[in-house]
Amino acid sequence: MAIQKPSHTLAKIHLKALRTKSLHILFTLSFTMFINMFCFAQELPKSKETIKPKPLNDSISVTVDDLLAPPVNVRENDSIANDSIPKKKKKETLEGIVNYKAKDYVKLNQRINQTTLFNEAEVTYTDMNIKAGIIVIDHSKNLVYAGRLKDSAGVYTQKPVFTQGQSVIEPDSIIFNTLTKRALVFNSKTEQSGGIIIAEVTKMENDSILFIKNGKFTTSENEEDPEYYFKMRKAKVVPGKKVVTGLTNLFIYDVPTPIGLPFAYFPMTNKQTSGVIMPTPGQDLGSTDRGYNLQNGGYYFAISDYLDLAVLGDYYTNGSYGLRLESNYGLRYKFRGNLSFRYENLINGERGFPDFSKSTIYNIRWSHSQDAKSNPNSRFSASVNLGSSRYFQQSINQLNLPSTQNNTLASSISYSKTFQGEPQVNLNVTATHSQNTNTEQINMTLPTLQGSVGRMFPFAPKVGSKKGVIQNINFQYNVRAENRIQTTDSLFFKSEMFDDARIGALHSIPVSTNFKVFKYFSMSASANFEENWTLNTINRFQDEDGDIITEDLNQFDRFFTYNFSTSIGTTIYGMFNFEKKGKNPKIQKIRHVMRPSISYNINPAFDEYYDTYEIIDADGTTVADYTRFEGALFGSPNKTFSSSMGISLGNNFEAKIRDNDSTATEPKKIKLLNNLNFSTSYNFAGDSLQWSPLRVSGGTTLLKDKMNVNFGMVLDPYALDNNNRKIDQFNIDNGGSLFRLTSASLNVSYSLSSKTFEGDGEDDRATQESLRNGGRADDLFGKPQDFADQRLSDDDRDKDKGDEEEESELYNYIPPWSLRLAYAVNYSNSARQNEISSNSLMFSGDVELSPRWSVGVSSGYDFANKGFTQTQLRFERDLLSWRLNFSWVPFGTYKSWNFFIGIRSNLLKDLKYDKRRQRDQQL
Repeated sequence: MAIQKPSHTLAKIHLKALRTKSLHILFTLSFTMFINMFCFAQELPKSKETIKPKPLNDSISVTVDDLLAPPVNVRENDSIANDSIPKKKKKETLEGIVNYKAKDYVKLNQRINQTTLFNEAEVTYTDMNIKAGIIVIDHSKNLVYAGRLKDSAGVYTQKPVFTQGQSVIEPDSIIFNTLTKRALVFNSKTEQSGGIIIAEVTKMENDSILFIKNGKFTTSENEEDPEYYFKMRKAKVVPGKKVVTGLTNLFIYDVPTPIGLPFAYFPMTNKQTSGVIMPTPGQDLGSTDRGYNLQNGGYYFAISDYLDLAVLGDYYTNGSYGLRLESNYGLRYKFRGNLSFRYENLINGERGFPDFSKSTIYNIRWSHSQDAKSNPNSRFSASVNLGSSRYFQQSINQLNLPSTQNNTLASSISYSKTFQGEPQVNLNVTATHSQNTNTEQINMTLPTLQGSVGRMFPFAPKVGSKKGVIQNINFQYNVRAENRIQTTDSLFFKSEMFDDARIGALHSIPVSTNFKVFKYFSMSASANFEENWTLNTINRFQDEDGDIITEDLNQFDRFFTYNFSTSIGTTIYGMFNFEKKGKNPKIQKIRHVMRPSISYNINPAFDEYYDTYEIIDADGTTVADYTRFEGALFGSPNKTFSSSMGISLGNNFEAKIRDNDSTATEPKKIKLLNNLNFSTSYNFAGDSLQWSPLRVSGGTTLLKDKMNVNFGMVLDPYALDNNNRKIDQFNIDNGGSLFRLTSASLNVSYSLSSKTFEGDGEDDRATQESLRNGGRADDLFGKPQDFADQRLSDDDRDKDKGDEEEESELYNYIPPWSLRLAYAVNYSNSARQNEISSNSLMFSGDVELSPRWSVGVSSGYDFANKGFTQTQLRFERDLLSWRLNFSWVPFGTYKSWNFFIGIRSNLLKDLKYDKRRQRDQQL
């Protein structure tokens, strides 16, 4: 074994200082964590023992003597030296026991004042630990050296490893002075916050100033030969405060690029820090021709540990601009949420030309969730998504393609409170919002108040279970009050939106009981009593000109209604056995479960709430009736008596089949039909068309639950006349079949992949963003790729994947792929049109052509309109530490493309190039 030594010689110092100086040794080592966060390499001369010294604030050059403490001369006859005043005992500097060991030997040489720990040397003090091939302590100069060992083959092993807490540093060697706390660290490599820092030499002047030269910083996984790095010629580092650098530029495979800065200043802190967010330059290549632009630039405000704010903006040379406010907040074990406001002022064309237009769009989103353990009896939550109906379709900084297909924006803010007791009382206050982006119609409730008193059983025994009709009688109280507003985009946030508001409250007391009949039948009976309060009543009359006038009274009024219902049902099990003696068929048994149910409902007529008014015309005077509660929020009282019976039948089919595994002792169960339901009703009080259409619905899963199939149809027993209007005559009596098929639907979805038909199941941040916008979780409308919000591009590589696995893929590589299909068809024949109203197939798939190339497509075909649906093509290249992405919508309303290349690490994700073509302007 040969010991690797530095190019200079360690001085001799006294042995008895070992214990006292060990604290300085390890204390100094703790600063190497900060050194290696910013240290970059420097070439050391090999032919000279030292480097020519220069001023410490201007150079990394240093000699070993620079690490030594200046001598202190005390004259023998100095009176201070012989002062009779007793000196105070120095405070013990060690806070714990210093432990050290080595595999081969620990050598204490008093003659040269030096301690040597050889082979697997280790020194431990409190939470600090250093391991190395060799550790040498020179007590006379307060110097400590830790380095590697060279084996017989000339290979260096046992690199020093310094550990303090969760931080680990692995240099080639370390020299430091325990008295002056000056240190030299050679060829260190460490990982800090996802970045790799490589430094040939780092000089620590004291505990707060570091100097580095020719340093490298990279996020590459290949530490020995990084595909890219940033090289800094000179840098001064104040740990925890700032970094000041000279010339810094990007190297790709050791080839310099012009991407860089002549100097830079970086504030450094372990806490959140406010700072400038650099914008991304670009050019609008769409038909709108907005010119050059700067996007996503602004300022980040680190308000506190619980709240932040990002202010971002876009500017286009034609005058268009955008503003976005993004804020996140949270309190551990209490709540967390985020708030977003986006505003864009869009200018199309040139002022003075016919195609010139100007518009503003905005979007507000708020999400708030409360930790369930913070307060079990009280909960507040919010999910808000409102704004301009055409925001996601017109935004020039929104690349979330699936969001363009959102037809509805919805919001809900709710607070609920539970009052424990017997009975329990629940209170809930909710504000809701629903917006149709096609019609621009908005419905809001500001607010909705709901209260309920828990179910009570007045005749239940104090102990034991409830039996019979009387003991199962129960009732509860519910109230619902609303202030409902209906408006449009143009009146939103204006006083006019409240003009047509409707206010009302509905009180209900449901009373019910249930019991067994003939042992196998379950029967229930219920009555519901409702009190309807409203502030929206009307008065109707005919004026002198003969016009019918409806006058809004807007005064308090009330009406009381009630209804009765009962139902009886049971469950029937059937088994079809195909097993025979001496035979073992594939299908052994089929199980059929039927759940028939019959219900009866009575809704009385409430004529007392109806008034009359006279209509005078050429034919004379007629009397018409109306109810003043026509404008009531929760509906008006019934005028017609209703007595109806409902019939329903639910079915479920399962099979037991022989397992292909010969070692299986039980047959395998499979689902044939998850459900097959039939329902209809008969109105005893009706004069005609007493039977309602028969509705059939069903669903099942196939191919190991990868294919979902749902179907439904409506069968009408009544015939049509020559004008295609329904008449009170059965279709079979009119020369037709028993039922007339009026509508039918079929929906099939299927997902499969190369991994034994297992779907991706990924729920990345972009998908979550799509759901926040009101979109869907799958990518049948295209994958979300919103590069405007950089938080969505967090895509760090899986660093647990070893090199052996990657190499094995090159020899036996099966391209991973995935495919998702959705087919929907609807048939309409309510008026003998006999047509397929909609018939479309949507598909989305991805395939990795190589371990680093992947392509994907999302599209569909509309068989009814004979054309392709919204289509997106995707290409992605994994460039190790970089990511290249190209997405293209080749035709349609949102015809556009986007090219993106950037570093995938979160530390340097601002270093990117983004080029896009905006979609064509839609008037």
